[in-house]
Amino acid sequence: MNESMNWHEVAVTVSAEGEEAVADLFYKLGCPGVSVEDPELLQSYIESGSWDYHTFGEVALTGTSVVKGYVPEDEDLSAKLAELDQGLRLLLELFPSWVVQVKGITLTEEDWATAWKAYYKPVRVGEHLLIKPTWEDAPVKAGDIVLELDPGMAFGTGTHPTTTLCLEMLEKIVQSGMKVFDLGTGSGILAIAAARLGARVEAVDLDKVAVEVARENVALNGVRESVAVVHGNLGQVLTGQADIVVANIIADVIIRLLPELKKLLAAGGEFLASGIIDVRADEVEAELQASGLEIVERTEDSGWILYRARWAEDAPF
Repeated sequence: MNESMNWHEVAVTVSAEGEEAVADLFYKLGCPGVSVEDPELLQSYIESGSWDYHTFGEVALTGTSVVKGYVPEDEDLSAKLAELDQGLRLLLELFPSWVVQVKGITLTEEDWATAWKAYYKPVRVGEHLLIKPTWEDAPVKAGDIVLELDPGMAFGTGTHPTTTLCLEMLEKIVQSGMKVFDLGTGSGILAIAAARLGARVEAVDLDKVAVEVARENVALNGVRESVAVVHGNLGQVLTGQADIVVANIIADVIIRLLPELKKLLAAGGEFLASGIIDVRADEVEAELQASGLEIVERTEDSGWILYRARWAEDAPF
């Protein structure tokens, strides 16, 4: 990777109800980093007590969110910005009442790597999971499973709804000795959580930076004996079958993965599909069922969907 590479930060201020749609545009561009600064979500965390050991000062509830994506300043920058612009214009045509404002700045590698830290604080997920960045302190309760994380330049801090949905489900279904495949591991947060819950994990990502960051986080959490992180084309570099396959990606990638799932997911296993924006949920559900899966559970948070699925008795193998 070019150490002197600059990154273009695109900040889209959008009406709160458009937050997920704009984030999805960035994901489709292949942005290796996306952050959401949502004052209402931040306020809800403070009021719920999840972040009760941090002082954020007064939070202004403006009815808007700021969604930031980071694009390398290379020969593809202009094309990606044009694609983003087209997507935002389409959203405004569909939802003319939304506020959409865009600004972009250039960040150095070092600045980009720290730009999102202001909104990344320790947070509790599920019954016993405590996610904390390496640079923060947090009180630990009896029974806590602490997941220390330095996301670096990989998406997946553990605080986005798509990730918390997966973490809550993993805590619910992982049993000691299970084998778990984590497709699109990002920062490695789900792989680390599964390992801390007793599983043996193989994690994969297409992004070399994400693989490096995930390996560092695996080592940081002392689970190198339980987690292998590999670089490659998601479902094509893993061998054997897993008791749980988790894919916290986006709808299009999940759909493309389904033909490979037959060789990855054991007969009695479970597939966790997350990162699905609500407007794509019905499409993904239909594709899951067409691939021989039955929906066991559907959970939702802030417009994002997770499907928990198993092979149907009449699955076409």
